[in-house]
Amino acid sequence: SGDAKASHAAQDELILQLCSTLSGYLEQSQIDDCVRAYKFSADAHSGQFRKSGEAYICHPISVAIMLAEMRMDASGIMAAILHDVLEDTPISKKELALQFSPEIAELVDGVTKLTKIDGRSQSRAEAQAENVRKMFLAMGKDLRVILVKLADRLHNMQTLGAMPAEKKRRIARETLDIYGPIANRLGMNKIRHKLEELSFKAMYPMRYAVLITAIKKARGNRSKVVDTIESTIKKRLEQAFLDCTVSGREKNIYSIYQKMHLKKVSLSSIFDLYAFRIFCENVDTCYRALGVIHNLYKPIPG
Repeated sequence: SGDAKASHAAQDELILQLCSTLSGYLEQSQIDDCVRAYKFSADAHSGQFRKSGEAYICHPISVAIMLAEMRMDASGIMAAILHDVLEDTPISKKELALQFSPEIAELVDGVTKLTKIDGRSQSRAEAQAENVRKMFLAMGKDLRVILVKLADRLHNMQTLGAMPAEKKRRIARETLDIYGPIANRLGMNKIRHKLEELSFKAMYPMRYAVLITAIKKARGNRSKVVDTIESTIKKRLEQAFLDCTVSGREKNIYSIYQKMHLKKVSLSSIFDLYAFRIFCENVDTCYRALGVIHNLYKPIPG
């Protein structure tokens, strides 16, 4: 049927994208192993579909692509491709170990255990605490388990569309309470910001829509503003013979909302719609760079 052809085309496109990304840093034999994991996972998930209607295998491949962009090792990529087979198919951990390796079976088992929480016998607070405890135990054993879980959660947040509103809100709340802070602790700011923005959008769609419109209006040509300020900072640092790296970005919409919410102020009272980071070689250079910035832009007391 037309739907089946479209589904196969989507899978082919995703696996090509994955292989293309992996070719940037893995050997061909390792890429071949990842393709073998894909074929195994596709067979195991055959006939399973997501609420959106797409073949289930598209989800683990999308998770693997995110991790490939972070240059995850081959075993971690294979674990990402296989991360739902223990939970959603008849495949056993022993079979995974025989087909691939005990290391990959352990990684997949670790991700599966993080997913399982008995919410029926616990309050929400107890369930959250148990989940955090499991996360930290998993981190102690193998950090890749958490990386797969974070990428899994990010893709789930990106594809929430087909779910009922109440379930969206519950998943979003859990993401803000658990996954965002863990990404933050690991220094994975891009993932953290994406998780926070998607959660905010799922929890408060009207507030999100109003705020995003207001921020766009307030920022105007945002990329031009960021580029102009960034190049000005770089030029001044060079004039002061300071060797630093400058990075500019727009502030995360969720952090802007939080600031408005906690301080009970309007958007017009929030000054920091952009953020700039200056990375220095040592503490002395850091303080000298701060002096340059204070000469360039007048600091606001407090």
